[in-house]
Amino acid sequence: MAHIAVLGAGAWGTALALTYAPQHAVSLWSHESDHIADMAGSRRNERYLPGFEFPASISLHDDIAKACAGAELALVVTPVAGLRPTLRRLAGLAACPPVLWACKGFEADSALLPHEVADAELPAGVPYGVLTGPSFADEVARGLPGAITLAANDLDFARHWVQALHHPRLRLYANDDVVGAEIGGAVKNVLAIAAGITDGLGYGHNARAALVTRGLAEIARLAEALGGRRETLMGLAGMGDLILTCTGDLSRNRRVGLMLAQGLALPQILEQLGHVAEGVLTCRVVVQRADSLGVDMPITRAVAAVLDGRISPRDVVENLMTRDPKVER
Repeated sequence: MAHIAVLGAGAWGTALALTYAPQHAVSLWSHESDHIADMAGSRRNERYLPGFEFPASISLHDDIAKACAGAELALVVTPVAGLRPTLRRLAGLAACPPVLWACKGFEADSALLPHEVADAELPAGVPYGVLTGPSFADEVARGLPGAITLAANDLDFARHWVQALHHPRLRLYANDDVVGAEIGGAVKNVLAIAAGITDGLGYGHNARAALVTRGLAEIARLAEALGGRRETLMGLAGMGDLILTCTGDLSRNRRVGLMLAQGLALPQILEQLGHVAEGVLTCRVVVQRADSLGVDMPITRAVAAVLDGRISPRDVVENLMTRDPKVER
């Protein structure tokens, strides 16, 4: 048994807290005091993941120092925008525990990946890694079977926490390619918007399969350019997460694409969604990083054009289909 501080009480943070509470002491933290008070009163997270009662082994905190007191692991489960301020809070503690983060994307202002943010904010020598892969919060909270990746530059650290966090319904695999794992988690959200657009326009299963396959090639090219390994993208952190997010009805990013295909404006879509859709925030940053590296990412660039209102969803699909023939790579 370990003491795990789950930092971030959204849907995914709550699902992980519920998953690990039977085996570990779990403290669940949010910077929103009113949210903590609501959960303390109901012993549920009705705001973000309704219907699941908290066991007694989950303690609730709005004070990060109390949440992390004695913690052997800090699991940061905020949106990417919340990663840096949360890591700064951790760095300010008397003792900073090892850190895993479960957010996916690039930091919007800096265009940095999560590990690059961690390098800037965490004290030297603090072990860290990323938890990523195909995982809808609702299904994990319900105890449905799944598998995800834990990637860290220190493979021994990854293996240790894979063993410690082993769960009969949520299998973990160790990996030492942090860059590849993070790129897979970031770019798949952009491609899920594209998949929602093609599905919303009624273009069928063939179009979706082509999109997912060519999208995976884009992810792999960018990962390699940033120092990741192509084979990582053939696993859970790449192909697995991409397939789930592009096809699953619980995918927020896919829903953005579906509503774009219906002609709704992006602000209206985001208001209706009520949750963060990381692909919207990540897309322009991905294009920026790809341009700086000379990486060809036509699908990602097309999604950015739709999100910016520079082209209609139908026209962007037609443009992609009429590009010059190429050798498949």
